[in-house]
Amino acid sequence: MTDNMIITLGLQAMTIAAKLCAPILLTALLIGFAVSLFQSVTQIQEATLSFVPKAVGVGIALLVSGNWMLHEMIAFTQQLFDQIPTLLGSG
Repeated sequence: MTDNMIITLGLQAMTIAAKLCAPILLTALLIGFAVSLFQSVTQIQEATLSFVPKAVGVGIALLVSGNWMLHEMIAFTQQLFDQIPTLLGSG
């Protein structure tokens, strides 16, 4: 296993992690921004006002994108298992 292969595997792992986290993080970011904007306009400082919409939004994002996330992770894992003979054979 060469250093090039290790860097490629690490890059692929970080890319798939970023792709899988993006829908949830972007949903939480957008809802958090909207709620904080609403709080600053109305001067309501309630902690649960920012938590509950984010939790609901993240749950909906998981329901909507969960199937795609699962398929992406399965495809990545199958690709890794298919690469095992070539990774072990070149050492």
